[in-house]
Amino acid sequence: MAIDFHAILPELVLAGTALLVLVVDLFVERAKVVASWLSIAGTVVAGVALASLVGGGTRSTFGGSFVVDNYALLFKGLFLGSLLLVLLMSQRYINAGTAYQGEFYFLVLSSFVGMLLMPSSRDLLMLFLSLEIVSATGFIAAGFRKSDARGNEGALKFLLIGVLSTAVMLFGMSLVYGFTGSLQLGIIAERLAQLGDEPAAVMAVFLVITGFAFKVSAAPFHFWAPDTYEGSPVPVAAYLSVASKAAGFAGLLQVTFVAFPSYARYWAPAFAVLAAITMLLGNVIALAQTNIVRLLAYSSVAQAGYMLVPFAAGSSADPAVREEAFQAVLVYLLIYAFTNLGAFAVVTLVSQRQPSNLITDYAGLARRSPALGMAMTAFLFSLAGIPPAAGWYAKFVIFKSAINGDTLTLQLLVVFMAVMTVVALFYYAGVARSLWLGTPPEGAPELAAPRVSPALGTAIALSAAGVLVLGVLPNLLVQYAPVSTLVAGP
Repeated sequence: MAIDFHAILPELVLAGTALLVLVVDLFVERAKVVASWLSIAGTVVAGVALASLVGGGTRSTFGGSFVVDNYALLFKGLFLGSLLLVLLMSQRYINAGTAYQGEFYFLVLSSFVGMLLMPSSRDLLMLFLSLEIVSATGFIAAGFRKSDARGNEGALKFLLIGVLSTAVMLFGMSLVYGFTGSLQLGIIAERLAQLGDEPAAVMAVFLVITGFAFKVSAAPFHFWAPDTYEGSPVPVAAYLSVASKAAGFAGLLQVTFVAFPSYARYWAPAFAVLAAITMLLGNVIALAQTNIVRLLAYSSVAQAGYMLVPFAAGSSADPAVREEAFQAVLVYLLIYAFTNLGAFAVVTLVSQRQPSNLITDYAGLARRSPALGMAMTAFLFSLAGIPPAAGWYAKFVIFKSAINGDTLTLQLLVVFMAVMTVVALFYYAGVARSLWLGTPPEGAPELAAPRVSPALGTAIALSAAGVLVLGVLPNLLVQYAPVSTLVAGP
């Protein structure tokens, strides 16, 4: 079996960069500076390799287990863009003098190798291996600050719940293989359709979906997220909240819409309930937060709930409705990536002087640095879905896909999502109000404007530009998303 090395070139480049960074860290005196720029250079080269695959049609290798198509290219572009922003944000963490810099970059790059593999995986084994590469490196990166008790606690919770969810998912995959005799997603779809309403097969499908629900931090599998985000280095929290979540959704889209479409009448209503619970818990608990990282963590949980809404339309008899639901998740993920990474970039900057990450630390920030205040306000309003920030369009496509589903469950879910969006506006607007009108707590001096490093400033500027440009011109994104969808069932 000949291997198409061009198809896997982006993954090879990134994996090679990760190994090179680790070796350089052993022998180069100024390793922390070299490792940073070497990682960025490797990411850019991987992006060039990815661009060389655009327009080349569908490529397949490893016996059809690895496929490069428009869907995979879109996600890979999202991951490499996210990686570049995370690396730019991480320079602050490295400049602080933290030890084990080479290992830090090795872990981050290795995690993104797993993310690049995820959307190209077309069988259960490749999906599982890709997801575990992301998770295993994430466990270590979350606890990277070994002397931090909160970091250790968050990493331990992430590990324990992650291992449990992996066991559940792997058990489900083994049952699916037992029923169908195949690991290929397309063949699984055909044989499950012939199998009919076998209760054990339905259980197997739900076990696999449960494993992915943990990866996207959907309630009630979200308990690890707030403590893990708070205890992690801020750049690690950023990539867990965006890229890791996107990898989970990439896999979830494939197992539901590609492998299990014949059982959509079972999993679609379950996703409606899951989406409602996730939105409710994420938004309501976020209202009580005083730490900005925990607020963004619960916000991330709520955002996952919004992205789960289109899955409830998966049982529609109209293929156009299923394809629109599939597309809505893609669009939301792309916009959410710019928005959340930008918000975490600002948090990274402010935490240089105020490492407690309290929301009160942001009081009056916009008066000290108007540009930074405007950027953070744009990110917050985008998360809330307020025009002209791009988040309004992300919410719009989700609402549209659910409304077109034309079932009572989906109509009720739309109403509930609208209510939750209003609830979310309270805590987003509360932070924005503090930025512009707040005053530091009594006894806390008003600090000077934070000093923005070139790398971190670039990350914030790129994120803000993406949020504003896509908010005004969403067609720049939409014209690519429809052709990036997989076949949404028979």
